[in-house]
Amino acid sequence: MGKGKNVRHLIDKEWCKGCGICIHFCPKSVLEFDKNGKVEAVRPEDCIACKLCELRCPDLAIQIIEDQEGENER
Repeated sequence: MGKGKNVRHLIDKEWCKGCGICIHFCPKSVLEFDKNGKVEAVRPEDCIACKLCELRCPDLAIQIIEDQEGENER
């Protein structure tokens, strides 16, 4: 992740079927299954915002939001 960026993972637990495709494609091992078999971001600080999880999710259940630091201060 570039300096000055904050990344949020919006995961729709209702849409997630727990297939694990996003977990498999994450190069930084940010995602894991929760106790209900759904995906969660357990290490969001390691995310590089490559968006492979978002692109590969067959159910469109994950979205990566990149916020620029200071963006809301204008």
